[in-house]
Amino acid sequence: MGNNNNISRFDWNLAFILFLFFCVSCTAIYSAQHLGQYDENFVVKQIVWYIVGAAIAGGVMLLDSDQLQKLSWYMYGLGLLILTFLIVAPDSIAHEVNGAKSWFQLPGIGSLQPSEFMKVFLIIALSNVIVKHNEKYRIRSFREDILLLFKLGLTLLVPWLLVMQQPDLGTGLVMIAIFTGMVFVSGISWKIIVPIFSSIAALGVGILSLVVYFPSFVKNVLGLKTYQLGRIYSWVDPYNYSGSDGYHLIKSLNAIGSGMVNGRGFTKGMVYLPEGHTDFIFAVIGEEFGFIGGSVVISLFFVLVYYLIKLGLETRNEFNSYLCTGVIALVSFHVFQNIGMTIQVLPITGIPLPFVSYGGSSLMGNMFAMGLIFGVSFHYKRYMFGSE
Repeated sequence: MGNNNNISRFDWNLAFILFLFFCVSCTAIYSAQHLGQYDENFVVKQIVWYIVGAAIAGGVMLLDSDQLQKLSWYMYGLGLLILTFLIVAPDSIAHEVNGAKSWFQLPGIGSLQPSEFMKVFLIIALSNVIVKHNEKYRIRSFREDILLLFKLGLTLLVPWLLVMQQPDLGTGLVMIAIFTGMVFVSGISWKIIVPIFSSIAALGVGILSLVVYFPSFVKNVLGLKTYQLGRIYSWVDPYNYSGSDGYHLIKSLNAIGSGMVNGRGFTKGMVYLPEGHTDFIFAVIGEEFGFIGGSVVISLFFVLVYYLIKLGLETRNEFNSYLCTGVIALVSFHVFQNIGMTIQVLPITGIPLPFVSYGGSSLMGNMFAMGLIFGVSFHYKRYMFGSE
């Protein structure tokens, strides 16, 4: 009886959505391998990572909200410890790749990016902060809201600084997106949220304007790296930087454009795409399966996010609702940034397409996040109009 009950409590709908992503991922990576730049079989490796990710999700699913809350600061502390060690680790186990020291090189396993797990630890820690604060201050005033915002900001700041030390701008932006999404649902008054985030947005636009029109000031005063500035310039005018920073974007635009409505066909891609199996996997999909194929993939992400929103509203556990919010912010920003950078809507950053791009760390981190969602379904799912 117990086993049957566990089977019925398992979220088969979410499992099916992830299975569809698995099929999309393997198909797209297999296509990318036919571009002639690879001598490895990344599809087999991706299948292995999916199996490992499923095991991680299964283990996390067994933890209920009380256990996660008790473990939240241990997980958060572990993440900070690993990120700190990454900075001081010798080159033999953590050497720079493309100017960033973001990966451990582990024998027999390959590269492992700890910041992918830190993003999920951050979601759990922020959820715990909000719940504890709301339990303590049932009647809220301006002071209590500012105090909560300060707590959340401090929780974000420490791992964010460690990630930016690598430097890894993409992951830093994801962390900010998670923080922003969770602040919006934390109960903090909009009279506080709107002025603060409007000011931050205005500051961002101002810095972007400085990068475009006063690059020397930005490099000398703000300390941005030359390669980071190059990404901005190549985003605004990629054809002027076709031999350097704009190369990837031009290739991506050519690939997606050549796919038109129906695509060239499976494994019939002709545009050489560096990193086609990782960051630019959507360009491969766009070329070979066209507008229709790209729309199907985007629709699948819409289904996933809709399902997460629905689950977050249905659960009657406050902590789990915040977990769902954090995962929604994580997935949504990844999708928006990754697809946006392939079609010149956003600058290029090293952010993969969740569940589709090849990469063990990314996939394990995302499956870790899905483990939290499976746990919500397994332990606490309730229907708004259902009986107790």
